[in-house]
Amino acid sequence: ARLCLFICLLCALATCPVSAMGQSGSTPIIYQGQGSEPRIALTFDDGPNPQYTAQILDILAQYGVHATFFVIGENVDLYPELLQREILEGHEIGNHTQTHPLKNLTREQMEQELSDCETTIGEWIDNRTHLFRPPGGIISQAVMTLAEDHSYRVILWSIDTRDWALNSVSNILRTIKQEASDGDIILFHNDSQYILDALPAILK
Repeated sequence: ARLCLFICLLCALATCPVSAMGQSGSTPIIYQGQGSEPRIALTFDDGPNPQYTAQILDILAQYGVHATFFVIGENVDLYPELLQREILEGHEIGNHTQTHPLKNLTREQMEQELSDCETTIGEWIDNRTHLFRPPGGIISQAVMTLAEDHSYRVILWSIDTRDWALNSVSNILRTIKQEASDGDIILFHNDSQYILDALPAILK
């Protein structure tokens, strides 16, 4: 069946049942909708990026598609106009920490990362985001507890395009064509020329 891109991840989670890989308290780790409707989610990590984000937004606008951007707080500080554009054009915003640390953080350090990014994003949006994607998808009990304390849903993905590994356009398209199905959450990044080249074909 032909897949239809849904407008934003929050809307999808509100209307499409989700699966969880694990739970801490009431906070699920969401990696995929259950596929009750023919919809998938496009998510972009690590922006805003001065070289690529505006071009990604141009392509999404061309096809009338909305996505979810998991932003890094220090990048928002550098390029707030790109975050503003994402918001104005109807995209969803998620917390991806302040500096994108990957591991070996104390609970206090992770708390600071989460809170600082939350504050940074909060300067530009009226309603705070409740979506959180830990850098690298690294999950620990401390991360889940913090997410629950801050009322976040932890959003991972079901398809990794591996654009971060300088994957080729043909491989990205092949992965999505072969693997994408109803309810999938697809991981892209804001810092890859390969995504710019592949995105129009994906959206078509």
